[in-house]
Amino acid sequence: MKQNMGKQDKLIRLAVAALIGALYFGHVISGTLAIVLGILAIIFAATSFINFCPIYAALGINTKKKGE
Repeated sequence: MKQNMGKQDKLIRLAVAALIGALYFGHVISGTLAIVLGILAIIFAATSFINFCPIYAALGINTKKKGE
C-alpha cells in the first residue's frame, strides 16, 4: 500500500476526529448522529496513522509531497 496522504491532510483529519470526540464527550452529540460521526472519526484517525486513504487511491489523488 503506497502512502498517499500529506502532513497537512493528516493534521486536518486528526483535528476533525478530535473535534468529533470532544463533541461526543461534551454531550453535544448523541444517538445515531454520535454513532455515525464516531465511526467517521475512527476512520479519519486510522487513515491518518497509516498515511493511506483508500478513497484517494480509487480516485487517483495523492496529497503527499516529495520528501514527506
